[in-house]
Amino acid sequence: MSNAAENTTFIPAWLTPEQIDTVVVAFADGYGRLLGKRMTCRHFIRSVGKSGTHMCNYLLTVDIEMNPLPGYQLASWEQGYGDFHAVVDPTTLRVVPWQPRTAIVLCDLHHEDHTPVAPAPRQVLRRQLARLKKLGLGAEMGSELEFYVFENTYREAHDANYHELRPTSDYLIDYHVTQPTRDEHLMARLRNEMDEAGITVEGSKGEWGRGQQELNLLHADALEMADRHVLFKNGAKEIAAQEQRSISFMAKFDENQAGNSFHLHTSLWDRAAEQNRFADAKSGEPTELFRHFLGGLQTYARELCYFFAPTVNSYKRYQAASWAPTSLVWAHDNRTTGFRVVGHGASLRIENRTPGADANPYLAYAATIAAGLK
Repeated sequence: MSNAAENTTFIPAWLTPEQIDTVVVAFADGYGRLLGKRMTCRHFIRSVGKSGTHMCNYLLTVDIEMNPLPGYQLASWEQGYGDFHAVVDPTTLRVVPWQPRTAIVLCDLHHEDHTPVAPAPRQVLRRQLARLKKLGLGAEMGSELEFYVFENTYREAHDANYHELRPTSDYLIDYHVTQPTRDEHLMARLRNEMDEAGITVEGSKGEWGRGQQELNLLHADALEMADRHVLFKNGAKEIAAQEQRSISFMAKFDENQAGNSFHLHTSLWDRAAEQNRFADAKSGEPTELFRHFLGGLQTYARELCYFFAPTVNSYKRYQAASWAPTSLVWAHDNRTTGFRVVGHGASLRIENRTPGADANPYLAYAATIAAGLK
């Protein structure tokens, strides 16, 4: 059966109580984590799939530990913490291969008057994509994500106060084949089951840290790529738990190990002509648009770090000789710079190496577009 609903098909034929008993209805919060509810398939078909559901508005005003924070106009104790209306996006509906008889769908958040919640990360990205659309352009994005795999379960890690966790390797495994083979019970599941869920994977490899892995998601339209990004991170943790392992996307979990990066690939396309506007159609050389976009990223690089490095820990990743960028310059195929230019012709793109794996992809993509168009 198909794993992703057709844009014009809702409710899809495969979504029946005989095949699916649980539908996860979720949205991404400010940290890029999925929050939501689990619905019975029957109730989803009968109600939620058509009219949405409600979720407390405090969810966009919390810290990483879910404590409500003061100072927000959006929601507060004084206002009583009411509800958002969560409207499902049917194009995101898909089967969850690693959970029995389960599907998941992502939502857009609306106020009671049916206007979009402006600070919601998915809505922030939608606004920047609308700017591009007015110019006749679309953004093609790609995410490369690094993470550490530990032999500890999540419960064991918590009970140890996250100290002295044991990575699955005792040595650096960058491009190694042997050690990652020992982790294939997990990594093969990540690659294959994500692919089955319509989260298209290019491949994975050992990275420069002990027990560190990298998995590359195939590029896609920016909103679709951001959706796949958050679904991957959520699903990777769920699969790791099933394998009695734990995964961390923390930007710098150990000062003596390489940090976890989120390499953000960007190109702008004329969707009607299916042409990469970063490259000249005849020569394949960089265009004026490419140069201006790259210049915008460099000009606003400091401000962009609000989105690329959202926590105190994020900045600990920027260390020399650790494969994290230490300069806000660009270069062709240079892994020490903030902006690495790769590809030629239709594949010409900017690889932004500044974001850590803890960044929210919706906000990182939106900030990239905003700076590039400035």
